[in-house]
Amino acid sequence: MATRFQSTLAGSQFFNDVFQRALSHWNRERLAPGLPGEDGAARIDRDARMQRLELGFLEDLRAEVIAEAAFAPTDPDGFVAWFEGLEATGPGQHDRLFDWLERDATLDDLKLYLTQEAAGEAGFDDLVALTQVRLPDGPKLELARNYWDEMGRGNVKGMHGPMLHYVVEALGLEPGIATTCWESLALANAMTGMATNRNYAWHSLGALGVIELTAPARSAAVSRSMRRLGFEARMRRYFDLHAVLDVKHSEEWNREAIRPLVADPVEGPARARAMAEGALMRLKCGERCFARYRDLLGIA
Repeated sequence: MATRFQSTLAGSQFFNDVFQRALSHWNRERLAPGLPGEDGAARIDRDARMQRLELGFLEDLRAEVIAEAAFAPTDPDGFVAWFEGLEATGPGQHDRLFDWLERDATLDDLKLYLTQEAAGEAGFDDLVALTQVRLPDGPKLELARNYWDEMGRGNVKGMHGPMLHYVVEALGLEPGIATTCWESLALANAMTGMATNRNYAWHSLGALGVIELTAPARSAAVSRSMRRLGFEARMRRYFDLHAVLDVKHSEEWNREAIRPLVADPVEGPARARAMAEGALMRLKCGERCFARYRDLLGIA
């Protein structure tokens, strides 16, 4: 369904460096802890303007997948089967980029890839925390368990975010908004937009679930690339962990969050459609990233 925010994807004002960098800077500033100040009214005006633009961006992403998402079943068994099938057939899945990284990438190639990925990282733990607000009890508990794993179950050494930061620091990488391709920024901005806007809460749940579903294969390929290049176990830990743990996370997310939400006799079909859209939006963003990375790396 068209809205005044939508434009044709080919001519979208949102799929470019200028807009995605502006949105990234706004997201970084608005989500950072702060204190009251005299610029409160000005911030409200700016935020309202940026929220309208963010909505336009999300609606352009929805327009790209809405027809495909309409084919997703809306009964619990059918939907979960369709959702799990995205691991094999979803947009961007098993892109040749990852076979190339595993077999042929040099250290500099891997650094380029990791720099882009780190700069586009939206923080899975924060996205889960934002998404779980006022969810039904069962799914809320599943997201809480997932978040606790992301937090290393209370042990700072087991926190997932710092594991990635360690790799970035150890390799001397300098990820930044100004030097990151718009496709990577768009992925992070899409995930942030869905998680912070309650009208896209079910979309966010689908998008986060499809990350858990599809991350293991990519993480395993990156880990094997690092092993081939002689990286020690501590440097590979983030990718080794996600290659294994996210398989379990995905199974639990689908069983404890997605299935009961779709099973609701009143809201289930609408939730299923939104989660299907969110999953496909996330995968489409990833597909764009992989194509751009192949271009940057000179992969034929």
